[in-house]
Amino acid sequence: MTETLSPQTPAAAPRAPVRPTLAASAAVFRGPLVLLARRAANPGAGLWSLPGGRVEPGETLAEAAVREVMEEVGVRADIVGLAAARDIIIRDKEGELAAHFVVIAHAARWRAGEPQPGAEAAEVGWFRPNEVAALPTTEGLAEVVAQAALLVIEP
Repeated sequence: MTETLSPQTPAAAPRAPVRPTLAASAAVFRGPLVLLARRAANPGAGLWSLPGGRVEPGETLAEAAVREVMEEVGVRADIVGLAAARDIIIRDKEGELAAHFVVIAHAARWRAGEPQPGAEAAEVGWFRPNEVAALPTTEGLAEVVAQAALLVIEP
């Protein structure tokens, strides 16, 4: 008796579980103006946001925020304090969890450097905090900037 083996369609590889990714950003103020960057890539391509990115192993949140601001827009900043924490949860077309970022936003003061666009920031600009709500931004940016302004701008 001969057995016939039929080709089987391989099962779809199981999706790796999504784990939250820790990120840090900074609302850098130069006087009454805050530095924003228009994102060049997803998530949020085309939206204005704070410069920031992933925290590297062995790096504090504040160190990560300062490094990311320098790498992304070429500005040196001094961290003043924590402004806010935000969850960015991204789902695919089927509603499945695709990504989860936990972003710790800092308030900071500009120290040196003129902001420049680059690979991560398609455009950069200085804005008054009350102008942020009228811009196309990442979710909750106006509230984060308002919180940071309370820590940085003197009455």
